[in-house]
Amino acid sequence: MTGPLAGLLVIDLSRALAGPQAAMMLGDLGARVIKVESPAGDDTRSWGPPFVRADDGTVESTYFLSCNRNKESITLDLKRDEDAAVLARLVERADVLLENYRPGTLRRLGFGSDRLMRLNPRLVVLSISGFGHDGPEADRAGYDQIAQGEAGLMSLTGADPDHPQRVGVPIGDLLAGMNGAFGVLAALRERDRTGRGQVVRTSLLASVVAAHAFQGTRWTVAGEVGRAQGNHHPSIAPYGLFRCAGGRVQIACGNDAMWGRLRAAFSIEADDAPFATNSDRVANRDSLTDLLEIVFAQYETSDLLERLAEAGIPAGRVRGLDEVYDWEQTRSQKLLLDVEHRSLGKITLPGSALRTFSVDAAGAETETTRVDADPPPVLDADGDAVRAWLAEPLPGGGRAW
Repeated sequence: MTGPLAGLLVIDLSRALAGPQAAMMLGDLGARVIKVESPAGDDTRSWGPPFVRADDGTVESTYFLSCNRNKESITLDLKRDEDAAVLARLVERADVLLENYRPGTLRRLGFGSDRLMRLNPRLVVLSISGFGHDGPEADRAGYDQIAQGEAGLMSLTGADPDHPQRVGVPIGDLLAGMNGAFGVLAALRERDRTGRGQVVRTSLLASVVAAHAFQGTRWTVAGEVGRAQGNHHPSIAPYGLFRCAGGRVQIACGNDAMWGRLRAAFSIEADDAPFATNSDRVANRDSLTDLLEIVFAQYETSDLLERLAEAGIPAGRVRGLDEVYDWEQTRSQKLLLDVEHRSLGKITLPGSALRTFSVDAAGAETETTRVDADPPPVLDADGDAVRAWLAEPLPGGGRAW
C-alpha cells in the first residue's frame, strides 16, 4: 500500500454516500479500509438502474461502484454476539472508525463512543448525520435531496424562485464526506500530539450551510435573501451562460479590466453609463446579456471560445459527461482509473481529485500519487481473510494500540 496514509486502518461502518465517500478518500491516500456491511449489503448495491450484469449473472450497481474503491468488504450482523465480537477486535486494531447511523443507533448496538474509546483510546471516530447529533431535529433521517432543500441550496438553484432545483449530484452527501475526511486528518494530527483519539462529527445540514459562501453573508451581513436566478452570477457581470450561433458559452469577467478587454475584442460600442462598473453591470444585467448575445450570435462556439481566449477572457463550453471523460485534459489529470473488478472484469472509474508530489532540492518533482487502485469489492469478498487476520496474534503480543 502506498500513499501518505499507508499503515492506517479505517473501519467503514457507513452506507449510502457521505460516509463511504469519506472512507474512499482515506483509501485513495493509502489507508487500508475495511467496509463492514450488513448481510444485505450497503443500500447502494440496490440503487439503480443503471446496473451492470457480469458474464456470470452477477449484477452490480454503478452507484455503489462510484464510492467504494480501495476497500475490502466483510459482512457482520451486529445484533449477533459473535459478529459484534469481530467488530470489537477490528476496533482494537483500527486507527479510524466511520459511521453514519442515526444518532444513538450505534450506542444501541453496543458500540457507543465510551465503549469504542475503552476498546481503543487512540481511535478517531467520524460520525456523519443528516441534521446534526443534537438539537431539536437530530433524530431526522438524512437524505441528500431533503438536506439540499432544508439547508437552502435548492432555493438558490434553478431558473427562478418559482422553480427550485436540486444540484445534479448529491452534493450534500459529497460535502459531508469531504468535511468528514478533513476532520479525520485533523484528529489524527491531534493524536500525534496527545496520544488519544477523539470523535469528529459533521452532517449534511452543516456541510451545505458551510458551503453557502457569499450567499450566506449576503443574508447574515447585508440582510438580502439570495434567490435562484439561473445561470448568471448574482454579484458579478458579465458572468454566466450566453447564447451564440452554435450553442452556448460561459464567460467570467471578474473585474473592470476584463470587461474592457471584452469590449475591445468585439468592438462593443456601448454607452459607458449602464456598464461602467461591476455594480452597474449587475444592476443592468438583462440589457447587458441581450447586448452580448447579439454580438455572440455572429460566432460558432469554437470560434467564439478562441476569440475570448485571445482576449484573455475566462470562458468555456458546457460539456456532457461523455465529453468530459473523453477530454484529454481530464485524462491528463489522472481522473480515470482502470481496475479489474472481481465479477465485471476491467472497468473504468472516476479518480481521486488529489495528486501528491515530492520535490527535491533542485525543484524536480516526482509524483507520489497512489496509482494501485483496488476495485470496489463484491459483498463479503474479504470476510474470511479479515477473520483469519484477526485470529493472528499481534506482533509482540498485547493490544494493537
